[in-house]
Order: sequence, then structure tokens, then C-alpha cells
Amino acid sequence: MGGSRTAGGIPAVPGADRNRFAVVAPAYNEGLVIGSIILQARRHADRVIVVDDGSSDRTAETARLAGADVIRMPKNGGKAKAMMAGFARARELGYDAVVMLDGDGQHDPDEIPAVVAPVLAGVADLVIGSRFLDTRAEIPAYRRAGQLVLTGFTNLSVNGGTFATTDSQSGFRALSRRALDNLNFSSEGYNIESDMIAHFASLDLRVTEVPISVTYDVPHKHKKNPISHGFGVLARIVGLIGYKKPLLFFGIPGGVIALLGIALEIYTFSEFFRINQFHYILFTAGMTALILGLLLVSSGLILNFLVSMIERRVGKT
Repeated sequence: MGGSRTAGGIPAVPGADRNRFAVVAPAYNEGLVIGSIILQARRHADRVIVVDDGSSDRTAETARLAGADVIRMPKNGGKAKAMMAGFARARELGYDAVVMLDGDGQHDPDEIPAVVAPVLAGVADLVIGSRFLDTRAEIPAYRRAGQLVLTGFTNLSVNGGTFATTDSQSGFRALSRRALDNLNFSSEGYNIESDMIAHFASLDLRVTEVPISVTYDVPHKHKKNPISHGFGVLARIVGLIGYKKPLLFFGIPGGVIALLGIALEIYTFSEFFRINQFHYILFTAGMTALILGLLLVSSGLILNFLVSMIERRVGKT
């Protein structure tokens, strides 16, 4: 008469296969929209786990009233920490899959079945909801340009280049149990999306994409300035490339700089023999560029050798 309930007293939503996955939604001062997001998400998932990331409004209370399993963080620690807390709860409850869904209303909860389908079918470990696979998503030009840059650098950071995402920063995703059991990487704030792709790619987890829509007409917009947010994520990705692919990070720029130095030296001496005039400034700039370029190439080779040794040692353990 009272209806079935899931563990923890959350009312269960009837429907086949709903107990196979949960939704994890981070939320920071989203009291205006979190209730409707939860109600829509619960139509498709067995449980909605809302991680209240130190909100100062009634986000947690509203989420509970809407039927969510709420985790309250003691203070605002950023998206990565909030998501990891939600993932840990899902693992404890034994879910086979988890859907990531932003708590600000940008994503459409009715697209949850499409995002989680490849995971439930057993053909993917990470499904990324891409805003760029079709024309459903209306994205401002400055956001589109920034996302393309971040996605390009993220793809460079992926070992082997076996998968190139079209939307590395999308927060609408689905993870399999295998992915949930391999979240042993460190991340801060909004870097989690790129860090997750690079980490899962290194473990040869199966990654795919499905098209999604998005809306930016939400009450609180983005929590951070888009420019500072973009440069912060880009700095993290560039550092990841330098760590995982030092020959690419140091060797290519070093080779370009060394070639520039050689070109300046050739020009300097050709001018000296042609008109008997020696350009000391160009000569000095050329030698500096040549030395710097060779140092960068050497550093890339040495670091690449060390990374290869570490990977081989890790592979043997």
C-alpha cells in the first residue's frame, strides 16, 4: 500500500531495470532548480544522489523533499570532490552504473536513458554526452571555441589516441561498474572531466559518445568566470600532456625553436658573406634559440625514456 522503498528509505520508482543505476548530481546553491531535476531524474533511475557542495541556500532540504539521497559536504570543495563523494556512495550501494548530471539545470534529465544505454548494454565503460554530435545543442560562439580548444588538448593527453572525444568537458556522462572501481586518480574542481578521460584511456576502458542537448538559460549560469575556468582547465591538461607525453610536450616545441635558431644563423652568415655586415643581434638570438631548442629536445627524450621505464615497471607489477 505504501509502495516499495530502496535502501535508505528513498521511495522506489517502479519500472524495469531502474535498480541497475543511480544518478549523481553535484549542486551548489541550486535550491531553485534542484527539486525539478530530481523529480525528472527519478523517472528513469532508481536513486538520485545529490551532493550538496557546501550550499548556503536550501539546496539540501529541497533535494530531500524531492526524494533524493543527499550528501552534505562541510564546505565548498569543488566539483571533483563532490563527484567523488557521490561515486563512493553509489559504489557502497552496489550500483552497476552511474549517470553524472549537473545540478544547475543545463542538462535534460529525460536524456538519461540515451546516455546510460551503452553502459547497460555492456558496450561501454564511459559514455560522454556530447553537445557537438548534432545540432540540438545551441552553444554560444565563445563557449564553442573554448570547448574546442580544451577538447583538442584533452585528446592530445590521451595515450595512444585510440579515442578522440568531441566534447571533453561535458558533465553529462554514464559510468559502468568497472569505471566506478577505477576512479583512483586525483582531480580538482572542473578538471574532473578531462582527468577522467585521460585516466580511463590509459586503462583501455571503453569510451563512446551520444548526442545530448544543453541549455545555458539557467538561474545561476556558470559558477566560475568562463575565461578563468577555461584557462584553469587548460593549464591542468597541458600539465598532463607534459607528464604523460614529454616528447610531444618538449620535443616538438624544442625542434621548432632549434630550426628557427638554425635559420637565423644561416641568414646571419649569408648576409656577412654577401655584404660583409655581421648582425650581432640576430647571431645572438639564433644561438640562444638553437641552444634552448636542443635543451628542450634533450629534456623531452630523457623524460620520455623515464616515463617508458616507469610504465614498463608498472606493467610488470
